[in-house]
Amino acid sequence: MSTRLVIASVQANPTVGDISGNAAQARRLIGEAAALGADIAVFPELFLIGYPPEDLALKPAAVRACQEALAALAADTAGDCAALITTLWPGADGRPRNAVALIEGGAVKGVAFKVDLPNYGVFDEKRIFVAGEASGVFEIAGVRVGVPICEDIWAPGPCRQLKADGAELLLVPNGSPFRRTADDERLDVARARVAETGLPMVYVNQVGGQDELVFDGGSFALQADGELCMSQPMFEADLARSVWEKTESGWRCIEAPLATWPRGPEEIYRAMVLGLGDYVRKSGFPGVLLGLSGGVDSALSIVVAADALGPGNVRAFMLPSRYTSRDSLEDAEACARAIGVKLDDIAIAPAVAAFETMLAPQFAGRAPDITEENIQARIRGVTLMALSNKLGLMLMTTGNKSEMAVGYATLYGDMCGGYNVLKDVYKVDVYAVCRWRNAHTPAGGASEPIPERILTKAPSAELRPDQTDQDSLPPYDVLDAILHGLVEEEATLDEIVARGFDGATVERVQRLLYGSEYKRRQAAPGVKIGGKAFGRDRRYPLVNRFRDKVGG
Repeated sequence: MSTRLVIASVQANPTVGDISGNAAQARRLIGEAAALGADIAVFPELFLIGYPPEDLALKPAAVRACQEALAALAADTAGDCAALITTLWPGADGRPRNAVALIEGGAVKGVAFKVDLPNYGVFDEKRIFVAGEASGVFEIAGVRVGVPICEDIWAPGPCRQLKADGAELLLVPNGSPFRRTADDERLDVARARVAETGLPMVYVNQVGGQDELVFDGGSFALQADGELCMSQPMFEADLARSVWEKTESGWRCIEAPLATWPRGPEEIYRAMVLGLGDYVRKSGFPGVLLGLSGGVDSALSIVVAADALGPGNVRAFMLPSRYTSRDSLEDAEACARAIGVKLDDIAIAPAVAAFETMLAPQFAGRAPDITEENIQARIRGVTLMALSNKLGLMLMTTGNKSEMAVGYATLYGDMCGGYNVLKDVYKVDVYAVCRWRNAHTPAGGASEPIPERILTKAPSAELRPDQTDQDSLPPYDVLDAILHGLVEEEATLDEIVARGFDGATVERVQRLLYGSEYKRRQAAPGVKIGGKAFGRDRRYPLVNRFRDKVGG
């Protein structure tokens, strides 16, 4: 009977669909784990195909490629430590299984399948996968190890069964995406399973960006009494070694690293940097460009881009109209200069004049309104898309969640772009993250990159004289609090009014929110930050006549 076990927690960053690349990464990491004296290397969920594979998992060719890669990986690592590799496995009715395989000594020694398939929020695994009947117990270095997969620990059944089947400790591969409360929720769930089973747990999570999801890592281990005995960094790849000894009362961790996890604005910022960086690199773009307006949203977006990709891979363009203030021109230039990004100026006045002349006969007798404002935004969108095409750079769009919620954005104008790091960030959080970034300088990044005036002046789209956002919207602290109730909580209007908000204002915000769904369906993808991201978590019908009422 073994009395010592060394576990390597492989917090790694796969690319969805890059089966050969992911297998090569696994091969290297198993070698590194073996060099650290590990008995077993544990990988995150569906590592060979990348997580989440969505409907890619339904392609028989992808399942076959995963099986071939698994067999080759087992053979290639015959002289290294054992590994728990997660992969697609043939299922039934054209659907695969979400599997974990034990490879050791050049062969696949056993396979187990995910039991509880999540079907909420960003997950729709019941449509894609066939559920397993029971999670697996493997013998590794003489130790019986239970391996529940991700969702299998969010309810007591699978872990209790593993304990009944003789598991001595739990090793959990995970693909748990970032949201602002995720790290605490994971610890709470893990502690509940440890308390129910009396077994220690090693929780290994994926890291990296995949489309709108960011996987933050934050892997950890718990003693049998629920004590946190290991933690790995968030938002970066990491391989951690934990040493376990068998005692009279069971297995206990005697050696492991403890990393500090970020909180508040810092974790939002790091999620945005990782999400954008991986989206651009994994998609094959050489860099990005964006319109830099002198406002807070584009300023934060360009700083995130420079930190994620390096300033040499970012281009900025100022597109002034006759309403653009001198302050905005100066602030945009100061921000670009601070981070070392090249800024070019392209005036849109000639194009605006051409449109005004072209449309004058049709607009005759009608007063100027939002139509003329939108023309300016759309000219900017066409200009930036042309630059994106010609330069081969991905265009970033910069609307925040508050604006997207109430439709304060122009289709085919400022909504043009391939990715948006602010898509799930409310305006009040935009300011908080800007102030955090100005107070903290990452390695290689610029110090205090966002001019103070950008943070103190009134937000404005500058599409008409003396315009500010608050001309047509409540103050952002009020708007965001109402939106949080409507979007994140699905609260009733009466519940929100009871918090001290004006009933007419709450009804108006609800009307704007529901009426803007068609815009959000056409918006660029962006980093998921909270619990109810538009598109990934919250999906409302475009045609929707339901309206809650105050006092109703």
